[in-house]
Amino acid sequence: MANELDELTGPVNVTGRDVNVIERQLPIQVGFGSVIFEVFLWACGILPGLIFLFMKIGAKTFFRQLQQKIQADASQIDNYLDQRVQVLQNVAALVSKAVELDKDVMKAVAALRGGHGPLGDAQRNAYASMIDTSFGRLFPQVEAYPELRAHHAITEAMRQNQALQREITAARDLYNDSIRLWNFSVYAWPTKMIVAARLGYTTRIPFSASTEIKAKARSVFF
Repeated sequence: MANELDELTGPVNVTGRDVNVIERQLPIQVGFGSVIFEVFLWACGILPGLIFLFMKIGAKTFFRQLQQKIQADASQIDNYLDQRVQVLQNVAALVSKAVELDKDVMKAVAALRGGHGPLGDAQRNAYASMIDTSFGRLFPQVEAYPELRAHHAITEAMRQNQALQREITAARDLYNDSIRLWNFSVYAWPTKMIVAARLGYTTRIPFSASTEIKAKARSVFF
């Protein structure tokens, strides 16, 4: 039998293919078969029914604990984003003292000064995109003036920004790992899937990069 996927002779998309995260939370649902399964366990005796009952209690505890971990992972991302905003404000203040900054740059920085409240997944991505955009507008201003590039405080701020970007990437990986575990678990039939359906849980959406960031990733850097 030939390979179903043959990398040598199979169809190839020579133009490549981009991928995107689907912004949709799927509700977890179980059918009548799950009800029959539970009734069957109790019909087999009290012991099987009690065992499955305790398994469902354990599954409920698992989901509640995992939700707390997801919250903690998301909070860590928010912390790093806030630090990047502080770095951005410091750089903007230093640069504005030396040169007249573009009005759009100052507007972008001012929009971030108020901070933010609790962020959802979509809001977090939008907030991160605003920070990236602000840095993208500020850095060309710095690059245009050699004396600014030599400024120690600005150089240190640039280094901090790069370090924070790496920390954000690592934090997003941890967040996505927790989301993957959640999405895998809510479909683990019978125990976890039945519990997830009864509690009205849905799948969760992992981190997704903005269109602007994806476009920058395709740019020529050197």
